[in-house]
Amino acid sequence: MLAFDRFHLIEEGKRVLHFAPEPVLQDYLRGRAGEYKTGDLAPGRADFELDIEALDLPDESFDIVIVNHVLEHVDDAKALAELYRILAPGGILISTVPIIEGWDVSYENAAITTKADREIHFGQNDHVRYYGRDLRDRIRTAGFSLDEFVGSGLEVVRYGLLRGERVFIGRK
Repeated sequence: MLAFDRFHLIEEGKRVLHFAPEPVLQDYLRGRAGEYKTGDLAPGRADFELDIEALDLPDESFDIVIVNHVLEHVDDAKALAELYRILAPGGILISTVPIIEGWDVSYENAAITTKADREIHFGQNDHVRYYGRDLRDRIRTAGFSLDEFVGSGLEVVRYGLLRGERVFIGRK
């Protein structure tokens, strides 16, 4: 919600797609967006059952796409290309991911496939990477320009954010 409030991203008439929707954000966005839709890979959890790596949606069909803690689960190159495709000109991608700012390069290893090993290596059994600072290059490679910010101490409390969590805003 902080990104929406700080940058006035949700305006009347905007078409919003929210992946793996967090209930608190759903309630907030439903009353503000012109059209608010949700997407998830799991059946029955959202308006659309969608594979973020191969979206069955028309080009330029949304103005804003929200993907909080989703990209670390998927082939992010495919997902970011698809998200760019479905965003209208001037569209906005809002994303958060687990990121280790001290790492130059994201840590991923295709040989790590078991849930137990993924938990050890990536912090969660369904993650396929921990991001490093190169996340920014990955987002730009998909075509986005990029802004980012971190909430202050008071904002973290007010908006229920993780301390130090960086919000990435990609613009088409």
